[in-house]
Amino acid sequence: MKMLYVMMLAAVAPLATAQETATVTRGKEVFTRSCAPCHGADRGDFGRAMLPGTDALRIKYKGQLPALLEQRTDLTPATIRTFVRRGTWSMPPFRKTEISDEEIDAVSAYIADSARKAPRTP
Repeated sequence: MKMLYVMMLAAVAPLATAQETATVTRGKEVFTRSCAPCHGADRGDFGRAMLPGTDALRIKYKGQLPALLEQRTDLTPATIRTFVRRGTWSMPPFRKTEISDEEIDAVSAYIADSARKAPRTP
C-alpha cells in the first residue's frame, strides 16, 4: 500500500510543478503589463531612471526592505490583493475588470518565485 501511495505522489508531482510553472509564467506576464510600469527595475517613461512605485518604496523603506517587489519575501498573496484592490497613498486601486483575482494570485506566485531567486538589493 505504501508503494502505491509513493507511486501516486510521484505521478502527480510533475503535474503540480507544471501548473505552478504555468501560474508563475502567467504572473510574470501580468506583472510586466500591469505592475512593472510603476514597480519594475528598468527605466520608466521618457527614460527616467526611477519608476514611481519602485522609487516611492525605496524612499519609504530607506533600504530596510527591497524597493523592487520582485525581491520582497514579505508580501503574502493577501497583502498583494489588498494593495491592488484598495490602492495606497500614490497607488490607485485596480478594479476586477482591470486585473482579475486569478491574475492577482498569479502575480503573487510570480513575486514569491522571483523573491526566492533574486539577489538582494535595497
